[in-house]
Amino acid sequence: MPEAFAPPFLSPPLVSSELTNPRLFGLVSRRARWGLTWRGRGVLLLLLLLAGLLLVRGLQPFLAVTDRVPARILVVEGWIPVYCLEAAAEEFRTGKYELLCTVGGSAPRRGGDAASHNPAEITADQFLEMGIAPQMIKTVISGEPERDRTYTSAVSLREALRHDGIVVKGLNVVTHGEHSRRSRLMFEAAFDGVAPVGVISIPNRSFDADHWWRYSEGVREVISEAASYFYARFLFHP
Repeated sequence: MPEAFAPPFLSPPLVSSELTNPRLFGLVSRRARWGLTWRGRGVLLLLLLLAGLLLVRGLQPFLAVTDRVPARILVVEGWIPVYCLEAAAEEFRTGKYELLCTVGGSAPRRGGDAASHNPAEITADQFLEMGIAPQMIKTVISGEPERDRTYTSAVSLREALRHDGIVVKGLNVVTHGEHSRRSRLMFEAAFDGVAPVGVISIPNRSFDADHWWRYSEGVREVISEAASYFYARFLFHP
C-alpha cells in the first residue's frame, strides 16, 4: 500500500540529528541554527542605543556624588581650585564643624628645583585669609607619593588625628567634581572601622555637567575619573 501523503504543515518537526549533514568522514557537519532577523537586529540596536544613552546621562552624576554624614570634622583636599575652597569655607561655617583639615602631598617645583610646595599648607593659608580661625585648622602633609595619593592623604590624616588624640565620629570630604566618588572610596578604605565618611562634590566649572560630552574638558574629566574609579574599586588593594 502506498504511503499516505502528509502536507508540509503536518509533517513532524526535524530533530537535530536530521539537520546534520556529515562531511569529511564525519569530522564536520552542518546544522541549522537560530539567527536574528532584521526585526531582531533592530530591537538589539535600539537596546544598545538606550543603554549607551543611559550611560552617558548617568555617568557624570554617578561620579560627582554628594553624600554627607553627621560629622564635626571637615576634610579638604588641597589640590582643588580656589572656588571650591570658598564653598568649603561656607560649608564649614554653616555645618557646625569643629575642625577643618587640609590634606595633600608635596609636589616638586617646575624646572627640577629641589624645593617643594605643599597644597595642604597653601590651602590652610587661604582658609586663614577667608577668616577661619587658626586653631580650627589642621594641616596634614602626606609626603610625595608617586601613586594612590588620595589614599595616602587619608591614611596620613587618620594617623595624625590618632596621634593628637582626636576622636573621629564622622568626617566629610570636600573635593572637586567627578573625583568625589573615588575620594570617598579611598577615605572609607583608610577609615574602615574608625568612622563613617561622607563626601561633598563642588561642581566643576570647566563644563556643563548636564552636557559633559559636548566639551573636550568634560570628556577628559569624566572618562578619566571613570577609569580611575574602576581601578580604585576593583584593582586597588590597601
